[in-house]
Amino acid sequence: MNDLSNAVGVTYADLAAAAARLEGVAHRTPVATSSQFDARAGCEAYFKCENFQRMGAFKFRGAYNTLSKLDADARKRGVVAFSSGNHAQAVALAGKLLGVPATIVMPRDAPAVKVAATRGYGAEVVLYDREEESREKIAARLAAERGSLLVPPFDHPDVIAGQGTCAKELIEEVGPLDYLFVCCGGAGLLSGCAIAASHLSPGTRVVGVEPAAGDDVQRSFRAKQIQHIALPDTIADGARTQAPSALTLSLVLRYVHDVITVSDAQLVEAMRFLWERMKLVVEPTGALATAGVLDGPIEVGGKRVGIILSGGNADLKAVAKLLA
Repeated sequence: MNDLSNAVGVTYADLAAAAARLEGVAHRTPVATSSQFDARAGCEAYFKCENFQRMGAFKFRGAYNTLSKLDADARKRGVVAFSSGNHAQAVALAGKLLGVPATIVMPRDAPAVKVAATRGYGAEVVLYDREEESREKIAARLAAERGSLLVPPFDHPDVIAGQGTCAKELIEEVGPLDYLFVCCGGAGLLSGCAIAASHLSPGTRVVGVEPAAGDDVQRSFRAKQIQHIALPDTIADGARTQAPSALTLSLVLRYVHDVITVSDAQLVEAMRFLWERMKLVVEPTGALATAGVLDGPIEVGGKRVGIILSGGNADLKAVAKLLA
């Protein structure tokens, strides 16, 4: 779908309602600071640690917000989702907490730790070959066969509203920001965070950060229409999207100020800093925003900067090789 004119909107009121549903269920994750990071980047940085969220990533917010709105009949029929890992775990855990059966379509090469966790939360996992098969088609077929609700990883108003609550919490805690850097895959988190910033800190410039090999949102942002790319080859497994949706791109074009990219090598260096200096376990995708501040093209000297650490579900064997 390339027509942005009919995309359903998401408002700050939706984020506020999501925050109420998440109260007492999702963790209000801590905000970390680092004098060493500030000295290196030349700014005053505040890290929203969604690596400490339930199931280890911000994705729990959107999944729980979406499933909690289902009526009794829909809950009984269950949900189907597709994901390389964090959305999979989020839907599985939300389903477990709410008594909603969950079926998750995951690529065979997804990080083993994420597949194991998804099964551990009680979901049925259906594996597929991402080089040969379409996860969207598989999930749509399963949902149709079972009468289940399809819960996409970013292309859903309730998912976006839930994700945006992490930026809402950050700004409520630390006050207005000059910049907010947000990790970006399909732009659900970016969209939600930008909505929160526009309402709570209107002067904030919101910047999405993608892997250079997966720059579909940056291309779409610049072209002002959806651009599709080949399957990205990047260590940021949570950002291997091939295109944003009409919904997320419409929100990005309205609320986001820029979208930048970082290389895998820059991601590794950002991870090294987070792990070694700040003692924060962050996965490659979760370090995108940090890398964007350290190595990106935007001058942040002397500015108050918010950074979303989107997740900490790292495959330790893979990370050991990256950091060796």
